[in-house]
Amino acid sequence: MRKARGKVQDLPTGFRFHDLRHYLASLLIASGADVKVVQARLRHASAKTTLDTYGHLWPDSDESTRAAIDAVIAARTEPRQNQTGTAR
Repeated sequence: MRKARGKVQDLPTGFRFHDLRHYLASLLIASGADVKVVQARLRHASAKTTLDTYGHLWPDSDESTRAAIDAVIAARTEPRQNQTGTAR
C-alpha cells in the first residue's frame, strides 16, 4: 500500500486505506442500503458492529414511523366514518 500511495497524486495528507471503507459505508447508507447489506459489504462479523460504527449515518426514522402508524389508523377508521356517514 505504501508503494501505491506514492504513485497516486493529490492524496490528502494523512489519507489511509481504511478511509475508503468509511467512504464506502457512507455511500451505501446514503443510497438507502440497510444495515445487513452494509454489514456484508464491510465484512463485519455482526450488524451490531456496523450500527455501533455507522448508526449515526442512517436517517432518523421517527417521522416515517409516525406517518406509517397514522396511515394505518386512518385506513382503519375511514370505513367506520363512511358507515356512520351513509347510515343517516
